[in-house]
Amino acid sequence: MEIKPIKSETDYTQALKRLETIFSAEIGTTESDEADVLGLLIDDYEKKHYPIEAPDPIDAIKIRMEELQLKQIDLVYEMGGKSHVSEILNRKRKLTVDMIRKLTARLSLSPELLISEYQLTR
Repeated sequence: MEIKPIKSETDYTQALKRLETIFSAEIGTTESDEADVLGLLIDDYEKKHYPIEAPDPIDAIKIRMEELQLKQIDLVYEMGGKSHVSEILNRKRKLTVDMIRKLTARLSLSPELLISEYQLTR
């Protein structure tokens, strides 16, 4: 087992190939330990070189609605009316603090995500 830091794309590719080879190793074996360490190194490299941005508040709401199989009508209480739901989801109106509080509870989204800045469309 030769573990070394991942410093380049070549190292990254080699680490992925090695992890693929030993991924199903029996727990408690040297290969299993190597897979655990390689997984951590790969994760660290990916976070630095391939960061995934959090969605903006409107995209987060839409994603969560899809996951919970909700329709726009289901968020009327949280957003203050049918027209408000439509305007917000179509980026014509900003979320208010009251809406954010209610959506946080209803959709189990973090307030930090919902207070993020986003662009309105004209």
